[in-house]
Amino acid sequence: MLSKRGQLQKSVDSWTALDQSREDLEVLMEMGEEEGDEESVLAELTEGLETLEKKVRKIELAAMLPGPMDPNNAILNIHPGAGGTESQDWAQMLLRMYLRWAERSGYKTDIIDYQPGEEAGIKSVTVMLYGENAYGYLKAEAGIHRLVRISPYDANKKRHTSFTAISVIPEIDDNIEIEVDESDLRIDTYRSSGAGGQHVNKTDSAVRITHLPTGTVVQCQNERSQYKNKSFAMKVLRARLYELEQKKLSEKKEKIGGEKKAIGWGHSIRSYVLHPYRLAKDVRTKLEVGNVDDVLDGNLDCFIEAYLLQASGDNTN
Repeated sequence: MLSKRGQLQKSVDSWTALDQSREDLEVLMEMGEEEGDEESVLAELTEGLETLEKKVRKIELAAMLPGPMDPNNAILNIHPGAGGTESQDWAQMLLRMYLRWAERSGYKTDIIDYQPGEEAGIKSVTVMLYGENAYGYLKAEAGIHRLVRISPYDANKKRHTSFTAISVIPEIDDNIEIEVDESDLRIDTYRSSGAGGQHVNKTDSAVRITHLPTGTVVQCQNERSQYKNKSFAMKVLRARLYELEQKKLSEKKEKIGGEKKAIGWGHSIRSYVLHPYRLAKDVRTKLEVGNVDDVLDGNLDCFIEAYLLQASGDNTN
């Protein structure tokens, strides 16, 4: 109840701030008219209106997030498909893309598990994103991401296609009960396998937890403290177990209703083509962006917005 009240208060505060910005722009315009010097305030008015429009759009977009978990922090996992170094390098590119998007969006990030590839790239990485509606927005990215390019690892300069899976789950609030029996857990400790520098520990502080009944495995190695790593790993485990229960409920409803829908993250959702042409295309919304370099630099809002608009329309049918 308190959480819901806090969200509503934030919404009211946001609209109040927007209304104040609108009034400030009106006063500025009136001052320019009274002094007969509209041109001198035109640039400031234009910039103010553009900023106001972006803020309004952001609030409208947040209104498309009706899910109870949408306001939560997000847990992002990037896992390359078959293809060795090529796919692992693609996974590294996607990690950079999402870290840049988080930075642009004002979200704090924390890499809690990082498994480097043998030659380049990453075998797997798990990232926590902290901030309002992090899960609500990032869930639009769950699925298979496809890259087409001339491989920098191919001496013959042949075109390669690589695939990487993106999984996004919400961090579970403490007030949601997820029962985890300690006897169902196998907890292993090991030495961090970071790329070097401060991420490498000389003690077995990294923690891997296996939930034996479901086979779910989570691990954390970002902290020097084994206790903190275990705490982070348990947080991810609770989120994964919650996700499993939600999938079971969803599959049960589909079975009763006689309708089978594709599970989102198991299917290709977007292609990034760097050769023979340059284009980023979302399979679900059909949105295309020619400046694929800008997309790979974290400019994902257009794809997320298109997905949420489509999902919002589907939910009203």
